Amino acid sequence: MSQPARNPVPEPAPHTVLLAEDDRAIRHALERALTLEGYEVVAVADGVEALAHAHRDKPDILVLDVMMPGIDGLQVCRVLRAEGDRTPILMLTARVETADRIAGLDAGADDYVVKPFDVDEVFARLRALLRRTGSGTAAPDERQGAVPVQAGRITVADLRMDPPARRAWRGARELELTRTEFDLLELLARNTGIVLDHSTIYDRIWGYDFGPGSKNLAVYVGYLRRKMDEPGRPPLIHTVRGVGYVLRED
Repeated sequence: MSQPARNPVPEPAPHTVLLAEDDRAIRHALERALTLEGYEVVAVADGVEALAHAHRDKPDILVLDVMMPGIDGLQVCRVLRAEGDRTPILMLTARVETADRIAGLDAGADDYVVKPFDVDEVFARLRALLRRTGSGTAAPDERQGAVPVQAGRITVADLRMDPPARRAWRGARELELTRTEFDLLELLARNTGIVLDHSTIYDRIWGYDFGPGSKNLAVYVGYLRRKMDEPGRPPLIHTVRGVGYVLRED
């Protein structure tokens, strides 16, 4: 007796990427690489087109070049964030100064890659951002010393976090955090008093260890400190030289 045919399990739809890059060679090369990696890509040459497509097609993630004619990547990012659009944004930048990278984060970007880049690094950062999209909160650390969470909230000293709502406060002041900043702060807060080394943080937040030469983590920690620290309140994020970072109240 023949078995009834089973319905095949549908394959998940490919993630959609909106790529905005004015350099034709880079745009075409990255579009081909992303397509071969399994993404569905819309590639445009400037910020005006990027905004038009973002409003119309709602991609899963945006990859924006910082320097573009007319409306640049930073302006695109600011416009989308001002509209309440929380789509993950990865910035491509030829600028290597920390202040320039911070400008991208300040505009609301979630991560950045410095040119010239390795395409595998772009893939790794995209995967990490997409994993966090819609996940609400990272898995809690089960090691001894991790902070227990009651009713979905985390409290350390005068820092309060509501991971399901992705909101955080220092005292009475709400912190305006990007997706990556929130995830990094949550990881540190869940492990209060535990020194997390660079490799662990890279793996948990980005899903990829970019090596000892990367300044990515230091930039995000510095930016978190700028948003959290204020006169009269003790700093909460501390550097353990040569090892990593720890969140604690001294």
